[in-house]
Amino acid sequence: MSRHCPSRLVFTVITASLLVPAIARPQVPAAPSTTGTASTPDVSEAESLPTETKLYDATTGKLVEKSEPSTNAMTLRQLLRAGGTIGLVILALSMAMVALIVEHMLTIRRKALMPTGLADSFGSLLSAGRFTEADQLCRERPSFLSAVLAEGLAEAPLGYPAVEKSMEDASAEQAARLFRKIEYLSVIGTIAPMLGLLGTVWGMIVAFQEFANKINPPVSELAPGIYQALVTTLMGLGVAVPALAAFAIFRNRIDELVAESSLMAEHAWAEFKRANLGRGGGQTRRRKEPTGQPTERQERRVPPVAIERPEAPSS
Repeated sequence: MSRHCPSRLVFTVITASLLVPAIARPQVPAAPSTTGTASTPDVSEAESLPTETKLYDATTGKLVEKSEPSTNAMTLRQLLRAGGTIGLVILALSMAMVALIVEHMLTIRRKALMPTGLADSFGSLLSAGRFTEADQLCRERPSFLSAVLAEGLAEAPLGYPAVEKSMEDASAEQAARLFRKIEYLSVIGTIAPMLGLLGTVWGMIVAFQEFANKINPPVSELAPGIYQALVTTLMGLGVAVPALAAFAIFRNRIDELVAESSLMAEHAWAEFKRANLGRGGGQTRRRKEPTGQPTERQERRVPPVAIERPEAPSS
């Protein structure tokens, strides 16, 4: 063992002399390597960084600059410019629709068609036998009800049946006039979407014409045609919906007011009706009871007639 001790001692001294300077030397952080593999970036930092995508034109190969999306709303001038000539026509129809709706709201209402107190005043004058003043009252307050009452007053000498028939005819005539008046709203509601469809077809023709003229047309040249098509469709539907809705509302209102006016006219003539029928003015025919004699209907019945046919000549 004494033989190996000096050699072990020498080995221990040499090893210690090599390790001590390495341990005592200060630790310096290693510089990032420029030739080695790149360090892996943090995933969270990579997700937070915005990525930029570059677009290139397929035909020229040049970089296409991206435009920022516009956040401005479409103005009325831009809408009309996109609609073109067809859009201006639809705009004119919309203005006519608004004017008609306002006019109908002022004329087709209860106070305009049936003035307050007209039926009562007319009935009082009629009961007193003042027919001239009753006619003057109808002329001073022109309306649906006054026209019906005046027509009945003209047939008063012929009895109440003639008055009733005259008022029915006058009521039907006045109602037809009101229905023809609101018919323009129905026409506008029908034409407006058809014009919008015409603008749609025209815009699609313009859009597909760009495909025919160029091999790969950009989107900026295709957009105006489709844009115009959608705008005219929107404008046409925007006019048609309120026009048809207003037409339905006014039609129902006319039906209601015409029925009320006819009933009010009958009430105004109620006293005259009772007085006229009381003194036998109303000539009503009654069927006779079966007493063995033929009734009036049986007397008017035409008896069957035998028709003699000529005999065919013998051969």
